[in-house]
Amino acid sequence: MRYVSTRGGAKPASFSEILLEGLAPDGGLYVPEVWPQVSLGELAAWKKLPYAELAARLLGKFAPEIPQETLLSLTREAYRPDVFCHVREGEDASKIFPARQLEDRLYLLQLSNGPTLAFKDAAMQLLGHLLNWALEEQGKTLTILGATSGDTGSAAIHALRGKERVKVVMLSPAGRMSDFQRAQMYSVMDDNILNIAVKGMFDDCQDLVKKLNADAAFKAKHRLGAVNSINWVRVIAQTAYYISAYLQTVKNIGDPVSFCVPSGNFGNAFAGLVAKFIGVPIGRVIVATNENDVLHRVLQTGRYAPAEAAQVTSSPSMDITKASNFERAVWESAAHDGKLVAEMWARLASEGQIDFAKDYPEVWARLSSLGLCSSTSAHADRLAQIKLAHERWGIFIDPHTADGVKGALDLRAPSETMIILETAQAAKFAPTIREALGIEPPMPDGFESLIALPQKVEMLENDADILKAKIEAFA
Repeated sequence: MRYVSTRGGAKPASFSEILLEGLAPDGGLYVPEVWPQVSLGELAAWKKLPYAELAARLLGKFAPEIPQETLLSLTREAYRPDVFCHVREGEDASKIFPARQLEDRLYLLQLSNGPTLAFKDAAMQLLGHLLNWALEEQGKTLTILGATSGDTGSAAIHALRGKERVKVVMLSPAGRMSDFQRAQMYSVMDDNILNIAVKGMFDDCQDLVKKLNADAAFKAKHRLGAVNSINWVRVIAQTAYYISAYLQTVKNIGDPVSFCVPSGNFGNAFAGLVAKFIGVPIGRVIVATNENDVLHRVLQTGRYAPAEAAQVTSSPSMDITKASNFERAVWESAAHDGKLVAEMWARLASEGQIDFAKDYPEVWARLSSLGLCSSTSAHADRLAQIKLAHERWGIFIDPHTADGVKGALDLRAPSETMIILETAQAAKFAPTIREALGIEPPMPDGFESLIALPQKVEMLENDADILKAKIEAFA
């Protein structure tokens, strides 16, 4: 199994080699040269497995050079019941990520029982253990440079805090996250963690990460790695819970299901496509967006045109205009032609858009055949869906999941089994829940005093050279 860049200019590498990498040297994203396959017979056998073993079997398809017993040891450590312990009333505590039936053929995959109460824990806990294992095997250290719009940062920090071989520099947009999200990140005092609040939006943070990764000398000197969804391990770790959700909800292996995924950077949605590419019977993947609807617009019109700045919304983790992982879907639609993808992204850099429908009709036709659909929501929609979920199903949902509920209810066909992916527990966005319901969402045990904890964060201008100096001093 070899991995190549979406832009075709990087030397093929193994899973172990790209485990510690973010962007490929040519600025593209790593993807498998070919998609491994999972048969329906294998899926039937996997149905009986605990989640950790299912995840290890899937990883084995993408990392054949790592012994299966090593992968199983890592997944068992990552998905311990005492780590994913924030189980809510009505959930099946025997499952790491239970699929809760809301009504006939409609389910909510509850992904937010981890240490930071967000779906990002599902991938980040595994990535943290894989990184630590790889660094110990190689006798190396790593500086993680990441950007977060809310949940990625806290999930990464809580997965990597205290790790001797890893330093974490996490960029977040100043004043753009919920109080709960900021407290989760900034209250971590471990010496290997540096939180930086950038004066700008998430896209500015993401651009800084890309600029420093593009500086080959700086990247090599400080051994920069990535935990954002540009890191391939994040994507494949998320693919595991799509398979688990499928196996929990179908009556017969081979029956199709569809998913609705709240998405900003497209990583979570692409993980669903990966499950489809390797043989899981997935019908549609609905990409649910908020007012920052670049993905909705491209899927509706064929024109990918990121806005100059993201709007500030009540589902802030999706306040993103440049969906980095969308490049992976385009690579697949371009028949794995890296040179063509590089040409398209050069056009995006110079013209600010790519018109697939007009200029790349064959790519657009294949992209349209992947089963991607989309929806968009506004603040009033989120309030309405939070109220609906509480009154109809007796559950609290966060505003991002509300975007997903709207997409699922608007677009679901009568005979279609639909699984909505949860983003976070409602407690992380209490002001929006109070506005919608007039009551406080339940606070999980252990988080009651989080907001009052001391916080450590440094403010920074949106400047790559200043950031480099800060990393030099920290590393």
